[in-house]
Amino acid sequence: MLDLTARRPSLTPQQLSEGLAPSARFEGVRFENYQPNSAFASQARARDALAVFAAEAKQKPSGFRLFKRHKPEGRGLYLDGGFGVGKTHLLASTYHAASGKRALMSFQELMYLIGALGMTRAVETFKDHDLLLIDEFELDDPGNTHMANTFLGQLMPQGVSVVATSNTEPGALGQGRFNARDFERQIKGIASRFENLGLDGPDFRQRGAAPAQVMSDAEFGAWAQRQDQATLAVLLHRDLSHLLLEVHPSRFAKLLSGVSAVGVRGLVPMPDQNVALRFVHFVDKLYDLGLSAAFTGVSLNQLFDSNYRHGGYAKKYSRALSRLSELLTESAAQSETSA
Repeated sequence: MLDLTARRPSLTPQQLSEGLAPSARFEGVRFENYQPNSAFASQARARDALAVFAAEAKQKPSGFRLFKRHKPEGRGLYLDGGFGVGKTHLLASTYHAASGKRALMSFQELMYLIGALGMTRAVETFKDHDLLLIDEFELDDPGNTHMANTFLGQLMPQGVSVVATSNTEPGALGQGRFNARDFERQIKGIASRFENLGLDGPDFRQRGAAPAQVMSDAEFGAWAQRQDQATLAVLLHRDLSHLLLEVHPSRFAKLLSGVSAVGVRGLVPMPDQNVALRFVHFVDKLYDLGLSAAFTGVSLNQLFDSNYRHGGYAKKYSRALSRLSELLTESAAQSETSA
């Protein structure tokens, strides 16, 4: 059994910019296996628009040119919709369907990469890309707002197209987190670079079912016994919280390197928002990597303080609860299959 608490992973700036591709959960997704909700036409429209975009990106200029022209300014597409409507599925599908040099990362990963490399080196790293795909675009603070505006303002005029997903309309970024009016010009500058594609609809992960619940101790023990013990990590929630405060979210993937399943015992409410947000990022990484996961302790609706669940980060917490529910549902289904 693996001991995550003994790990303190580090990444060089070069390692941060390598392997920026869809994670294990999204390796097999394509436009063809995206299932739009027929009651919400915006989902099919967004899929079709991205498919056309990816096809057009494959078309190379033909004919002999005496003088090489600069690439036209990159195009921006922005998928705005609630959690569980398939935005990441469509983003990864665009990566798979497009050609040329491309990279896919979360907004959190991009911000840390810019901070580690510096703005000049970050732009230099991606300026020869054809396509940059950014998942969960969000402006959590003024620093991120400034970095995002500067990065896109320097990169897209050099011909790099950008597709981003978010739970917030581009013009409303930053609202509820800081005084966005003080940064209105920068937020408008970011929004002006994108064509907005809205996706309506309920959380597909729930599919009309009641949210899953944490496991009993007996269920957790049976789940753990079915895992590969050499790649299983089991830890108490309090130990996980301490660990996540010491490891930056950009290193969570490396923290989970070689892990196939994670079990967390004794979930307790998280009144500290710093702890809660780190846990949210950890759940995102468990989900993206497609790891098996199990939890015991308090019910999911008790994890996050109600003030947080209805505050500026409400959508992040809702997404985390949705993904926790799906992870638990998947683990329960695996148990039934192996029984």
